[in-house]
Amino acid sequence: MVTQLANTYTCPVDSLWRRSAGAPHLTKGINAMIKHIVMWNVKGDTSDEKSDNVRKLKAAFEGLQDSIPGMTALEIGNNISTTDYACDVVLYSEFESREALEHYATHPAHLRVKQDLEGLRIARHQVDYAKD
Repeated sequence: MVTQLANTYTCPVDSLWRRSAGAPHLTKGINAMIKHIVMWNVKGDTSDEKSDNVRKLKAAFEGLQDSIPGMTALEIGNNISTTDYACDVVLYSEFESREALEHYATHPAHLRVKQDLEGLRIARHQVDYAKD
């Protein structure tokens, strides 16, 4: 049933979803612009501690702005929602291609940021999709 749906349903993450579901590899999205969105919750017993950790995370990722080849946009946003299920911070970025995103994942500057922020985040959610 999943394979049947994968072969008929199309959405912005279609080819990435199909690959993860074990369906045949498709070339859709290979050379398309990729949007990479990550949301985190950060540690902190008080709102001041959480705000400080959000500032650290924001500064660390904004430092990558001009150092990652193929990254065409990077934006960090602090949550302003009062809902209890909202994340604390979001990263929105765009890459020229899937290959550029894969390079970012292993780029030394990105790995350094991840290491520097180790233990700061308590939850992480990610979506990558090809822009049609």
